Amino acid sequence: MRILGITVPNEKRLEIGLTIFYGIGISSARRILDQAGIARGKRAKDLTEEEENKIRVIIEAKTIEGNLKREVAGNIKRLKDIKSFRGIRHTKRLPVRGQRTKTNSRTVRGNVRKTMASGKRKESKT
Repeated sequence: MRILGITVPNEKRLEIGLTIFYGIGISSARRILDQAGIARGKRAKDLTEEEENKIRVIIEAKTIEGNLKREVAGNIKRLKDIKSFRGIRHTKRLPVRGQRTKTNSRTVRGNVRKTMASGKRKESKT
């Protein structure tokens, strides 16, 4: 089954398979299947043409994939442009939602520390 150019895995249950779309998680997938009146445990290969079309119509009405990514990027750009606190944090590549930075967020800050070995230096072979 293909929707918006993306193939939904045939062997997975539909509630898991629909999460392949950016912007659709488990709860959204369950809501979509309930709206379409399809059992959650059904697999994509077992769907009839009519059921596929029901799912396709519901998904195409949602903002997903490229449009959603553009919308999120636009929201972040707006925060940066108005120089809000969150926008400044995005610009500096720091955690935005109140996380601590003393010990965590090392990879975001570019401060990756290697764990120390035993402390003994290896003898050089001469």
